[in-house]
Amino acid sequence: MIRSPLITVMTDAVMKASRSLKRDFGEVENLQVSRKGPGDFVSAADTKAEEILRAALEKARPGYGFVMEESGVVEGTDATHRWYIDPLDGTTNFLHGIPHFCISVGLEREDQMVAGVIYDPIKDEIFVAERGKGAYLNNRRLRVAARRDLADAVVYCGLPHLGRPAHPRFLLEMTGVMAASGGLRRMGAAALDMAYVAAGRADIYWERDLKTWDMAAGIVIVREAGGYVSDCDGGSDPMRTRSICCGNEALQRELLGLIKHANRPVVTVAAAKSA
Repeated sequence: MIRSPLITVMTDAVMKASRSLKRDFGEVENLQVSRKGPGDFVSAADTKAEEILRAALEKARPGYGFVMEESGVVEGTDATHRWYIDPLDGTTNFLHGIPHFCISVGLEREDQMVAGVIYDPIKDEIFVAERGKGAYLNNRRLRVAARRDLADAVVYCGLPHLGRPAHPRFLLEMTGVMAASGGLRRMGAAALDMAYVAAGRADIYWERDLKTWDMAAGIVIVREAGGYVSDCDGGSDPMRTRSICCGNEALQRELLGLIKHANRPVVTVAAAKSA
């Protein structure tokens, strides 16, 4: 495990927030829940965990800015550092009693993600990484899976939920990936999907229409585990384009090729004759 002052600050904050989430998960049927939009929920558990994280990180690193799922952007006096906080990634799982969700905290320094912590409070698994210092699950060093054949690979993905416009594109991409891969999984927590790629539990993962706090910590963790991270079109700035494709070098390249093929313009016979 990394013992740097930065990772200590981040893990301490996450552990404080996790105690609140674990209590609320045991009483999930009594939680106050509202809709942010179609298929998009927020609960008292989200907001309470976010308040705990913000207070702990502000105390340890005064002046850093924040990008938070529930409270939005808070500018800090230190313009070079910014926290990305998802207090409960996998809210729908949480609210249905499915024990697969996490807290995710990433730190950006001068427009580069430099540290990430993802904690699964139910399994007591903490994934951490700091730029140049590797990635770890509890006390074990992480490496992405070494598989090179997509036919043997387990592929994680995200499904566009109600209200998102990306269904037709995803169906095209999914059809191509399903035909070429060993299996497709939709787990419902983007940060944990990335952590599982870093741990070699998933071979590769892609998803569009994410938020920055969904992927901030995971980007560092996957890269420090030897993985390759881009957006779904091969671009180098997934935080800007809000899509992610990550895995080992060979499989990530192959998956990007399938995604590109799925999104190619369709030329009809009539159009081809008139051209």
